[in-house]
Amino acid sequence: MATFNAAPTHRNFIAGEWRDPLTGEYLESLNPAHQDETVGLFPRSGKEDVDAAVNAALEAYPRWRDTPAPRRAEILFRAGQLLLENKDAFAQDMTREMGKVLLETRGDVQEAIDMTFFMAGEGRRLYGVTTPSELPNKLCLTFRVPIGVAGLITPWNFPMAIPSWKSIPALICGNCVVLKPAEDAPLSSVNFVNALTEAGVPAGVVNLVMGEGAECGAPLVAHPATRIVSFTGSTAVGREVGAEAARQLKHCNLELGGKNAIIVLDDANLELALEGCLWAAFGTTGQRCTAASRIIVQKGVYGKFLERLTERAGELRVGDGLDPRTQMGPVVNRQQLDTIASYVEIGKQEGAKLRLGGRRMTGGDLAQGLFFAPTIFAEVTPNMRIAQEEIFGPVVAVMPCDGLEQALEFANGVAYGLSSAIYTADVNRAMRAARELQTGIAYVNAPTIGAEVHLPFGGTKNTGNGHRESGLATLDVYSEWKTVYVDYSGALQRAQIDTEEL
Repeated sequence: MATFNAAPTHRNFIAGEWRDPLTGEYLESLNPAHQDETVGLFPRSGKEDVDAAVNAALEAYPRWRDTPAPRRAEILFRAGQLLLENKDAFAQDMTREMGKVLLETRGDVQEAIDMTFFMAGEGRRLYGVTTPSELPNKLCLTFRVPIGVAGLITPWNFPMAIPSWKSIPALICGNCVVLKPAEDAPLSSVNFVNALTEAGVPAGVVNLVMGEGAECGAPLVAHPATRIVSFTGSTAVGREVGAEAARQLKHCNLELGGKNAIIVLDDANLELALEGCLWAAFGTTGQRCTAASRIIVQKGVYGKFLERLTERAGELRVGDGLDPRTQMGPVVNRQQLDTIASYVEIGKQEGAKLRLGGRRMTGGDLAQGLFFAPTIFAEVTPNMRIAQEEIFGPVVAVMPCDGLEQALEFANGVAYGLSSAIYTADVNRAMRAARELQTGIAYVNAPTIGAEVHLPFGGTKNTGNGHRESGLATLDVYSEWKTVYVDYSGALQRAQIDTEEL
């Protein structure tokens, strides 16, 4: 519960107004780099708040649906410009609330800018298909139609980028939105919604309710008027979201866990591979669904690569993400810190060799923060839990392999299938890996992170339910196809009838 102090108090945004939660309760958001600093107080919303937000979206929907898509796009272009103008301020807020370094939070805001501009361009496209009919004097065409109210539940690790991935495609298609951000990073969604509102999005079209998953997220998923549910988070929660959405036959997009691998073959540019693995393993403190938590290295270069990786990771500067010298920030909250520490103990018990880190960092300027040292395990085997389960922290398992065949076997031998990468100078092996890696995203001579907004983002297996974020593929989540037949023959024409029998 909140401890009230001088920190600003924020409100839900419903029907164009900032409103206190009907629960009367607030959650305290702490800076993970300085746990003695309160970023703000945010609503601990309940079902009644969700109901009010959904009802506001329902009321606004007919007018927004009937607004021509190019007009919707003009508003979104203005929103993108406002995000651009406030990029540095929004990045500072993001670092304070969830910890990652300014270089990354600027990139997070930039993704929201890119997504907004990209999707706004679809306002003059949203292409359908025209096709010949099997009958004379008849026209066949298709076009996209919106669905209604979208309930969007977003995580804390990309607290502006992912809300934009979901909200902007929903809006350009003509839907209204109720956004529920993670309770660890709600301020970035406040800033995002402010930009949309200032740009001219009408009252009720975008609504923001903040709170915990069970009290706020679950009612949003279960509400009969939310016809689209998009969720990014853990696989366990995603199964529950998908089951509830299926019961009501809702559109449902699930973006869930990952246990991503980078393969480094003997012929790889080792310096390039080293840089990529450091960035993929320890960027965002390993708190990315696309983070490389496994590095599979061919035995011919395994020893040399492991030595250099350990040396370089040990040199990473850990600290407050607002300090431009910092290369890796804190873990988001105490629960996640404890989870990471527990997996380190599991790795030791399983027989993996701890080469670096494995401990909380508390000295000096780090004393008030939730910092965990960059951690490397060596001699990891594929069946170990640290090689199978998502840790979501700065912990990487380095695994030796005989060659490409075994590397592919190891890489594919997990329940997830989001992102993968291979470093090799052999184009034939690179193309084979790109084909055979069982992931939705594959990189050649680049790390497992770095998706671009104009391409589909998503995974296979337990990573999701087959839909994609970003790119044009995401439009299929937020719209439905309508097929129209126009017969101008002036006579009854019967399709799918064998005319030879007439």
